Amino acid sequence: MSQQQAIQLVQSYYAAFNAGDMQTFADLLTDDVIHDINQGARETGKAAFHAFMQKMNGAYRERLSDISILANADGSRASAEFVVHGQYLRTDEGLPPARGQKYRLSAGAFFDIRDGRIARITNYYNLPDWIAQVSAG
Repeated sequence: MSQQQAIQLVQSYYAAFNAGDMQTFADLLTDDVIHDINQGARETGKAAFHAFMQKMNGAYRERLSDISILANADGSRASAEFVVHGQYLRTDEGLPPARGQKYRLSAGAFFDIRDGRIARITNYYNLPDWIAQVSAG
């Protein structure tokens, strides 16, 4: 895979996310995808990723903007920086109560790419900033 193909893969991943197209979103992943949850556990496999996304989509409505993607020369790794525009819809366990609060966060992700699909996703955002935003809102 070339550097440009890796960038296009990650662009497709985020386009599917923004469109709420979870089928396309999942189709871009390897069956054994590794998902490093922000400040949380590591999960493996499409089934675990699907369950995570169902939970997230029930508790949050998010749209990403200002997406900037980089990839290495052989297309095996990529990274993205973006802004999350969200609304907290349903209380997530261990987090402040949801009341429809809106938030805006800078975030990033790192990817391993194998056989034209995403094999690892590591997400990062500033959880204390998010908590402060939803606690104030």
